Amino acid sequence: MAFPTKKLIDDPNDVVTEFIEGLVETYPGLQYLDGFPQVKVVLRADVSAATYDKVAVISGGGSGHEPAHAGFVGEGMLTAAICGDIFSSPPVDSILAGIRAVTGPKGCLLIVKNYTGDRLNFGLAAELAKSEGYKVETVIVGDDCALPPPRGIAGRRGLAGTILVHKVAGAAAAGGLSLNDVAAEAKHASEIVGTMGVALSVCTIPGQVASDRLGPGKMELGLGIHGEPGAAVVDIQPVNVVVSHVLQQILSTETNFVPITRGERVVLMVNGLGGSPTMELMITAGKAVPKLQLEHGLAVDRVYTGSFMTSLDMAGFSISIMKADPAILQRLDAPTKAPYWPVAADGNHPPAKIPVPISGSRSAKTDEPQSKPQQLNEQGQILEIAIEAAANAIINLKDNLNEWDGKVGDGDCGSTMSRGAKAILEDIKNYPLNDAADTLGEIGSSIGRSMGGTSGIIYTIFFKAAHSHLKASSHSGVTSKQWAEALKASIAAVSKYGGASAGYRTLLDALIPASLVLEEKLNSGDDPCTAFILSSEAALAGAQSTVDMQAQAGRSTYISGEILSTVPDPGAMAAATWFRAAALAVKAKYES
Repeated sequence: MAFPTKKLIDDPNDVVTEFIEGLVETYPGLQYLDGFPQVKVVLRADVSAATYDKVAVISGGGSGHEPAHAGFVGEGMLTAAICGDIFSSPPVDSILAGIRAVTGPKGCLLIVKNYTGDRLNFGLAAELAKSEGYKVETVIVGDDCALPPPRGIAGRRGLAGTILVHKVAGAAAAGGLSLNDVAAEAKHASEIVGTMGVALSVCTIPGQVASDRLGPGKMELGLGIHGEPGAAVVDIQPVNVVVSHVLQQILSTETNFVPITRGERVVLMVNGLGGSPTMELMITAGKAVPKLQLEHGLAVDRVYTGSFMTSLDMAGFSISIMKADPAILQRLDAPTKAPYWPVAADGNHPPAKIPVPISGSRSAKTDEPQSKPQQLNEQGQILEIAIEAAANAIINLKDNLNEWDGKVGDGDCGSTMSRGAKAILEDIKNYPLNDAADTLGEIGSSIGRSMGGTSGIIYTIFFKAAHSHLKASSHSGVTSKQWAEALKASIAAVSKYGGASAGYRTLLDALIPASLVLEEKLNSGDDPCTAFILSSEAALAGAQSTVDMQAQAGRSTYISGEILSTVPDPGAMAAATWFRAAALAVKAKYES
């Protein structure tokens, strides 16, 4: 079965030339030879054969593997890339034109993937260039480790490991080495790298329909880069299993494709085949490194993850392993202006993970967890009573909150708030209750750890803002006016980050009236306990008034006004409830 695919192309016959045009517009360090459509050559804009005094490094092959090869043209890597049509070796005339364009007196090195068409076309171009007086050397790369050692003359296919050979040769040439020395380093690099690929889909050639050769639930092991069948088709396996198989195949002592043994150092390249997200490639790299270390006894010196040599839109990856030594690492770490080489991957890795930093205030005091003081002062006693009353009130209101929220939200407001309240009751034994500011900070931490969702974030912001305000404004006991100011600061923080304000049908419709009344009564001389009670009544009235409001924040905005008018906002009622319970508990404490 075949089916049409969607592609962002105009004429399938023009995809390579149009790719080149876009590439050189994007990267000003690149140019192309004006020979379209027959000659498709990308070269460094700063290199001219008449003046170039270093060895030119040239590679190429069929297109469809982008960014290879043209994306690796740049100082420190390739001097030119010869682009064939999709999956077709470039013609001899194009290769010869590229050689003529960039090769100076020191000659050029041709790096060729081991495919018959590439070997023949690059080989003939090399001989023609030599007959014109150019110095030319050729290195063939065959890094495929998927298939048994082949019979006959075909040899192993050239895959993504070729990119590492490009980098080694490019750095050697940039260092001013002779043609023979550059060729020797490239040949050495080609002999110490192995690659194997895994595909989840077959690629789609422009202008053709996609094949479903693999079928659902299947994956292919050991494929080439031109859509040709691999070594085996198997059921899709977890990435952990697939990576183990690939590494075992590359490092097999039976086939001995690469001369790597336990205790040695290696470079890892995880290459996307064109249709796999970066996330999946990073997951693959994250699985490969510890397996190389623990299962194969190898030290991993460098990791390169990304799309280097693709197969159009094929989903899957290949893994390349190269034996590392100081000379190889020096070449890989050398600077380059090739646009698609991962410049941030050079250098030795620091530890992959470091401890999560703790707050400066906590670390400045002690590494031990905070705990409840053995003796509570009057403020600590009042705070403990108020916190416990507020938390218990929320737990008792759980079913009502869920019922209201089931009509105007997702039905879990009570459950969410109750989780936070239970965490507070559990953690209160460790709260520094004699320090009101730090206690509020700890309440915020309890909520942040336990509640989750939007409510958890909102209340964490609320209590952390109160903590910051009190910490800055009080140094011993907290006055009633400082409590009022902290409430005001908390409301402002929730409004700032959540975007809601009065009348939006949220918890602020309970807290804002409470704040206004508390400030008003304290300023008019009412005693703090009375002001607290009156402000809690305002909170409850504000919450009940949300029945008549049209929601402007949260999930309730999607609910019709007719449904909203049957219940108050659950968040507002929860806020009013804990605020009212705390006020009544404080009043009872003073009256006793």
